[in-house]
Amino acid sequence: MVSTSPPLTDALAAGPLVLDGGLSNQLEAAGHDLGDALWSARLLAEEPEAVVQAHLAYYEAGAQVAITSSYQATFEGFARRGIGEERAAALLGRSVELAREAARRASAGGVPGPLYVAASAGPYGAMLADGSEYRGRYGLSVDELERFHRPRLEVLAAARPDVLALETVPDAEEARALVRAVRGLGVSAYLSYSVAGDRTRAGQPLTEAFAVAAEADEVIAVGVNCCAPEDADRAVRSAARVTGKPVVVYPNSGESWDAGARAWCGEAAFRADRVAAWAADGARLIGGCCRVGPDAIAQLAAALGR
Repeated sequence: MVSTSPPLTDALAAGPLVLDGGLSNQLEAAGHDLGDALWSARLLAEEPEAVVQAHLAYYEAGAQVAITSSYQATFEGFARRGIGEERAAALLGRSVELAREAARRASAGGVPGPLYVAASAGPYGAMLADGSEYRGRYGLSVDELERFHRPRLEVLAAARPDVLALETVPDAEEARALVRAVRGLGVSAYLSYSVAGDRTRAGQPLTEAFAVAAEADEVIAVGVNCCAPEDADRAVRSAARVTGKPVVVYPNSGESWDAGARAWCGEAAFRADRVAAWAADGARLIGGCCRVGPDAIAQLAAALGR
């Protein structure tokens, strides 16, 4: 099913849109085990209805844009599980189809539209599944990273999402590769960094990192995700100032992961009262990432008047 909604660029020009929250925490809350190198992408093959239901929960909570379960879905990752290239391409395309199906069910159930789909493409480190997605600096050139990303982006673009979500990018050099990789695909993209303070996870100043996308026509929004809410506050202002583009922002809950105890700890700092300031500073795609569920998205949507 191809979207018949107005183009996302038009919707962004009209005001903020609500992104969904963490897909993995919603799937885990429903009882699905994601302890796998493919993470939520495993369910594309094994339990696709679970993915539809997770997307649907966010649409029903007030999200207007669902991010697909393809973050960790790569040809290389699928190959390690014995899944060939043709099947892997079909599963990548399925990630968009499942989000579209959730949008169809949400609309049929009375959720007001338009409803959009963002096709997720995580960083190179997500495929390695060794934590390097939060460090960057993989020892690969921009050309090598572009060659890695382009085939997957071609398949996702062919499934006709409303936008490609180049998300949780830890390194400005990888962002350069991604910006090059989306050229000529016929689908717009947004670029979202994972950050710590006022720098990328690889250590580059955010002003430098955001500038990578400033002149890229294919990139319709720039910002941050998978970061602390307080880091998002500063990043939104910087992204708007450096690029002049709409800003995308969807931080984590603010809790931290204790690897020794294998548990989340600390207080959640994600609050709906932050979103008015983000919108005032130029944010137009606003949601949550890890540990941000449908209840928080419902509060965010209410704060934005959705």
